[in-house]
Amino acid sequence: MPTLPRHLAHAAVLAALLVATGCTAPEPPGPTAASPAGSVAPAPSHVPSPESAPVARPNIVFLLTDDLSGNLVPYMPNVLALQKDGTTFSNYTVTDSLCCPSRASILTGRYPHNTGIVKNNGSDGGFRLFQRRGEEKSTFATDLSKAGYRTAFYGKYLNEYWPGVTVGGSKKPHVPPGWTEWAAGGDAYDGFDYALNENGTVRRYGSRPQDYLTDVLSAKARDFITGSAAAKQPFMVEISTYMPHLPYVPAPRDVGSFPGLKAPRTAAYGRVPTNAPPWLAPHSALTAAQIEHMDQGFRRRVQSVQAVDRMLGDLRNTLTEAGVADDTVVVFSSDNGYHMGEYRLNPGKMTAFETDITVPLVAAGPGVKVGHVVSAPAENIDLRPTFADLAGVTAPPEVDGRSLKPLLAGTTPAGWRTAALIEHSDPATDPADPDYNRESENIPPSYDALRTATFTYVEYVDGSREYYDRRSDPDQLLNLAGGLDPEHLAVLHGALRALATCAGADPCAEAGRIIEAAPPPPGRSP
Repeated sequence: MPTLPRHLAHAAVLAALLVATGCTAPEPPGPTAASPAGSVAPAPSHVPSPESAPVARPNIVFLLTDDLSGNLVPYMPNVLALQKDGTTFSNYTVTDSLCCPSRASILTGRYPHNTGIVKNNGSDGGFRLFQRRGEEKSTFATDLSKAGYRTAFYGKYLNEYWPGVTVGGSKKPHVPPGWTEWAAGGDAYDGFDYALNENGTVRRYGSRPQDYLTDVLSAKARDFITGSAAAKQPFMVEISTYMPHLPYVPAPRDVGSFPGLKAPRTAAYGRVPTNAPPWLAPHSALTAAQIEHMDQGFRRRVQSVQAVDRMLGDLRNTLTEAGVADDTVVVFSSDNGYHMGEYRLNPGKMTAFETDITVPLVAAGPGVKVGHVVSAPAENIDLRPTFADLAGVTAPPEVDGRSLKPLLAGTTPAGWRTAALIEHSDPATDPADPDYNRESENIPPSYDALRTATFTYVEYVDGSREYYDRRSDPDQLLNLAGGLDPEHLAVLHGALRALATCAGADPCAEAGRIIEAAPPPPGRSP
């Protein structure tokens, strides 16, 4: 807990309650009745034994999606099968709900305030800054490469990375250190007519159905798995899809699927929270045109993840065929979430609402508890130390996250964090940014946020605040920040500042161990 004046610390402890949730996430619903027969892939054939023993140095398959929100998971049967076969994290958040900052945190295990990558491009974000700062020299790829693993990366790397990009005076297209095999694209969001840097050689793909990028990445990953298994060498492969990022392009075989499907009408759909912050409060009701646009977009997002879901099933089947399924941990996640109509917001991300900051994290394999749900807070900075731990090595001391390996096995270490940090710096107002939003009122000003298993606290750069008690208000429709007493606010502010400035695993772990404050005085029901 952060250091506070004695009287504030004493008052905080007297008024505090360490909440042990002990709850599990409900089983996600299946696809809606609108889903046509045969529109989704079958579950993978490999089913692990209930007591899957740990493997000393398991292989790792990491499937990272782009902008995949939790409301897409019910339409992904192979992800649902992975949940059944392994462990799901119900309180997993991203450090920044924006592509490049989040991916930089995944690669390095460090918060955006330490990587310096706080936007997708320009002077404070993007691949070139990541490379200039030397961040590529220390990632989970370099950890595993040093540990003797064959490593492969296929798909979307970092914003501003282009297949033909060169660095340091080299004439050869750049391949970052730590990767045995490399095939990365640039602006390939349309799924066709793109280029990939394949181990230093640029290869162009066309518009034939077999050129659909998700399928191409899947085939490359399967070949890598088969070859690595035959070589009897431990391997790690990351497949980083461009879907379901805008413009949500499905594979040709999925274009007609899910007729009539609409965006979910949650309690937050089309509503602004009571006592909303200044950037959100003026939002007017969604128009019929906006609603229709989002309904069409949600259907396309569901269509676009069908190829991703098939990939997951195909990868697991390939592991089985290669004889290494029982020696491989499979991990599925997303770089950030997405909102479509919630809080009267047009499609996007970058808010501190659950729609944007909480994303799926599911794993299955040796040493992973079957059918388990972890409620302890976890973040994307934890993936690097987890991969290192699985490989039998220790992540460097500058890493801010902690290994999830014990949680995967069903044990929460003593002193595990109770709070996660979310950062957001500057709106994406550059037309060159793939996340550029012409309607800037849909993008919040810079903020830092503190999220525990029970509440969310946000401080904006303009001085406004939000506090949502998600136990009584899971849809975040009643902002209670204005009713918090000064001592309560001081505790929250101190805890948030400690996390927003921490560096290194031990200091960040200490900063994340806050005492869950007791609920504030009851406010008006939303």
